Amino acid sequence: MTIQVVASQPYQDQKPGTSGLRKRVPAFQQVHYLQNFVQSIFDTIQAAPGATLVLGGDGRYYNRQAIQIILKMAAANGFGRVLVGQGGILSTPAASCVIRKYKTFGGIILSASHNPGGPDGDFGIKYNMENGGPATETVTEAIYARSKVINEYRIVDAADVALDVIGESQLGNMVVQVIDAVADYAELMESLFDFPAIRSLLASGFRLKFDAMHAVTGPYAREILVKRLGASEDSVMNAVPLEDFGQGHPDPNLTYAHELVEIMYGDNAPEFGAASDGDGDRNMILGDHFFVTPSDSLALMAANARLIPAYAAGIAGVARSMPTSAAVDRVAEELGIPCYETPTGWKFFGNLMDAGKVTLCGEESFGTGSDHVREKDGLWAVLFWLNILAIKRQPVATLVKRHWRQFGRNVYSRHDYENLQTEAAQGVMTLLRDSFASLPGKSFGRYTIASCDDFSYTDPIDGSLSTKQGVRILFEDGSRIVFRLSGTGTEGATLRIYLEAYEPDSTKHDLDAQDALADMIKIALSISELVTRTGRDTPTVIT
Repeated sequence: MTIQVVASQPYQDQKPGTSGLRKRVPAFQQVHYLQNFVQSIFDTIQAAPGATLVLGGDGRYYNRQAIQIILKMAAANGFGRVLVGQGGILSTPAASCVIRKYKTFGGIILSASHNPGGPDGDFGIKYNMENGGPATETVTEAIYARSKVINEYRIVDAADVALDVIGESQLGNMVVQVIDAVADYAELMESLFDFPAIRSLLASGFRLKFDAMHAVTGPYAREILVKRLGASEDSVMNAVPLEDFGQGHPDPNLTYAHELVEIMYGDNAPEFGAASDGDGDRNMILGDHFFVTPSDSLALMAANARLIPAYAAGIAGVARSMPTSAAVDRVAEELGIPCYETPTGWKFFGNLMDAGKVTLCGEESFGTGSDHVREKDGLWAVLFWLNILAIKRQPVATLVKRHWRQFGRNVYSRHDYENLQTEAAQGVMTLLRDSFASLPGKSFGRYTIASCDDFSYTDPIDGSLSTKQGVRILFEDGSRIVFRLSGTGTEGATLRIYLEAYEPDSTKHDLDAQDALADMIKIALSISELVTRTGRDTPTVIT
């Protein structure tokens, strides 16, 4: 084996965002760009000689080429074995599962999650640690610091490795083990949920439709929903992973999963609908003519966790990202368990789960998970819902509305303004921060602002501090507006506005969220001067 030491020049833009480094494909195809970042990872984590690494991605364009580069670099950097998903494909939650099951040093996941793919689309790379979760901010900052000064990388001179057949091959002194990308994950799901009860539900005539959006979860859904649980073949749609996701946008929301939405809001709709995203870590839940917000989904799952075999003894606690609604807080209070409010990013939940503080956690951005892995998990959430439905035997809408009657409804919506000019978006945030002293006490109709802040978080486990995590406008009645710049985009800036109002009156629970929040939407646009500063008068996506 010949190890080449290749001279390179550092790039200054390799700062990881909320979940890894994401750029357009042409950026990663620049000379030495991917190699520099991978070497920066290896230099930072300093794995012991002979360590085992997990490697896979969501199958998007450039996935296979990047895997060949990373395998050759892993061999040159002293790894003893790499477990790689068959065909180079491995969903993000499945990668976490494999890291944890086989106790590897960590893993590299290639994905830009819910972002579009293709030659001109997005690509991403992130390092997950030994616990299966995303690298902490301390580690990602160290990787970024290394990337700014790196001047060489190591790679072996060897032929590409066959990725499509399960088995082992040799790459220099390193073993490349191509694994079944589905088997370990499916086995874990069967250990958590009551598969016989779900099979009985599906055998009763209950119909479901799962949209894999031509992304990574297609093979997982076919194996679990169709083969193991007996759902009909046509229950899974868009199940073949494609490099460009069928020219779609693999984000499971009401805008981009429109094909599924049309089915669930059409004539003779199935009883249950669900979708997942590019790398399989997000989920959208639908009933017959009914959309379940991610915030309500997390709350309802927490309230019904004891129905699930894996959580029958109860849950230790729950956690949610700050922009996620307080619906789960009310459940936690009723259950007498702690509820943690964290910044956006699954790495913050990992510390809490490792410490045994929480069992379930979720983000309003269609991410839900538990301590079975250290990532959000789309198909796991779907199975959780199916298990509840198998026991309750009630329509999705009935379950949610009964939950609201017990706990009240946190009316909630998110407005995304995508691809804004970065300076304009940052100007909105600066204006809001500069208004912290003048806004409290101001009244807008029936709403009076109580306080404003820029959310910060001190991790209760490792003491790390995260600042500027989103501007919060808090009202006297408990309603709130949150403004946050997203860390998952690759072009321009995405400004997200989160709107929430608590409604205890069950006679008002059927109001459309946009109607119920109309006054708050006007307040948000007024105090942010968003239309004037950005030139945009409507959101790109409303959820």
